[in-house]
Amino acid sequence: MIQITLGKKKPVDPDSDPLQRSQIGWEEGLTGEQLFATARGTWVMGTKADQERYAVISGDGRIRGAIEIDEIEPTNDGRRAFIGRLLQPGDPVYDHYIGKRAPNGKQQNPITYFSSPLDQRVCACDCGTPITRGDFLPGHDQRAIHERIAKIGTVKNFIAWFDETWPAG
Repeated sequence: MIQITLGKKKPVDPDSDPLQRSQIGWEEGLTGEQLFATARGTWVMGTKADQERYAVISGDGRIRGAIEIDEIEPTNDGRRAFIGRLLQPGDPVYDHYIGKRAPNGKQQNPITYFSSPLDQRVCACDCGTPITRGDFLPGHDQRAIHERIAKIGTVKNFIAWFDETWPAG
């Protein structure tokens, strides 16, 4: 899971901000919409971030919000921004973290990672093994592909089937 650590609120010029925001950072009284707008980006993030499903938003050492991540998009400043939705009461991630101390404490680096029992899922190859990052255990994506190819026959058969089945264009 990702922890986004926000600094103190400060104004920014919407014309020069990649997300056209007028403010960034944390202060008491932010609406959910304002919190999401400031927390979604822009951040320096590597490919590790692409394997995460959730991010919690830390302000002044406490978790103030949580995001379910749909994807992470590049921004025109060479950084990246989250696309997703702000979680609400009743969601397990929201209920577990909101109002509590930030798992990674106050950080200088605004993007950090931590392990969470709420971020476990099962490997997408159907082996049943629990995982916390990505969709597959290492190598299981290839195993899943080859199992499906074998159902069609050979790689050549699979390619022919795919080319006949997939819509053109």
